[in-house]
Amino acid sequence: MFLFSVCLIFPSLFVFVTGGKLPEPEVKIEVLHKPFMCYRNSKYGDMLLVHHEGYLESNGTLFFSSRKHGDTNPVWFTLGIREVIKGWDKGLKDMCAGERRKLTVPSSLAYGKEGKGKIPPSSTLIFDIELMEIRNGPRSHDSFREMDLNDDWKLCREEVREYLKKEFEKHGYSPNDTNHEVMVDDIFKNEDEDEDGFISAREFTYQHDEL
Repeated sequence: MFLFSVCLIFPSLFVFVTGGKLPEPEVKIEVLHKPFMCYRNSKYGDMLLVHHEGYLESNGTLFFSSRKHGDTNPVWFTLGIREVIKGWDKGLKDMCAGERRKLTVPSSLAYGKEGKGKIPPSSTLIFDIELMEIRNGPRSHDSFREMDLNDDWKLCREEVREYLKKEFEKHGYSPNDTNHEVMVDDIFKNEDEDEDGFISAREFTYQHDEL
């Protein structure tokens, strides 16, 4: 009770003593090109195909270009699940296919104090990124809605079972109810976080990768 009273009367003192959490640095986003027509905006869970170039802000050195290095192909990744640096997850939301952005990413949202390869420790990075294509990811809301046959915003065992059957048939495998049942059991064991017998939209979108 005493602590509660102190917090009400001296909130600034309480924050100082406990060490208030500092706000996370932001990514600076500059739109270099945007197509006239935008049919879809990128969101967490989507798979994105991008070409990109990365530079050190300190001296402008190019440390990687998907058009010049490696196999020179654009790269796929799923937005929002930390397949890429945090600065990309933050900076590539609400983007259109055909759009180009310049991202200035602080080191804490890139490779931090350790650095990586050609990137020195504590480096702010600049990326020139062109979004080539957007697809539904395995953990996207669109995929969830496709599986949610009765539109109740949760998946029951039968809905997951039907999805697995369709996926097996799509890839040329004969249906096998026994295998499907084992897979359904395993999926619910890992996905149904609150153990209520259903996989909610939140559990599906932000949790594991079994589906």
